[in-house]
Amino acid sequence: MIIHPAGSRASIRANPDYFTGDVWQDPIISAEAPARLHALSVHFAPGGRTAWHTHPLGQTLHVIQGTGLICLRGETPQTIRAGDTVWIPPGVEHWHGAGPDTAMTHIAMQEAQDGTAATWLEQVSDADYGG
Repeated sequence: MIIHPAGSRASIRANPDYFTGDVWQDPIISAEAPARLHALSVHFAPGGRTAWHTHPLGQTLHVIQGTGLICLRGETPQTIRAGDTVWIPPGVEHWHGAGPDTAMTHIAMQEAQDGTAATWLEQVSDADYGG
């Protein structure tokens, strides 16, 4: 058993290759094999968002604070709010983040397959972000 006391792991600024805007991540778990679970608490400042991406085994998001957006490739962004839970199936291109005027924090949960939990694509354009 491993206990990670609150505050014992530093917040990490999200990689700008995969995120736009002011985005911070707090690790929850990156389980060692044979487990595959990876989970983070991700805080997006207004306008902050992921790049387009997919997950080999899908992703679950649980919004814990604020209001944000999520979008599947080819669709219009949808609003997500604190208390909402979203399931994105394996291989589906999508992005998620804060609204233009509101911050949003969610817990992102995904499993790794062959050591990969996400495949990152291009940044989300302002046109795609705006719907």
